[in-house]
Amino acid sequence: MKKSIRMATCWSAVVLVASLSLGGCAGMSRQEKGTATGAVIGGVAGNVVGGGILGTAAGAAVGGVIGHEVTK
Repeated sequence: MKKSIRMATCWSAVVLVASLSLGGCAGMSRQEKGTATGAVIGGVAGNVVGGGILGTAAGAAVGGVIGHEVTK
């Protein structure tokens, strides 16, 4: 019984965070969305390739620049 309550609480938190995140993008321009998307994808890729905080930060920076330039 405790496991099902914990899962319900977890899913509620995931839905809340997702809705707040997506709501924050409502007023962004196309280029800002491209920059943010590039930074997220670059951060994930940097973490996978380089690992750790430095790899994640470098990937996010490079991904943000690429996303910014692609959506110009």
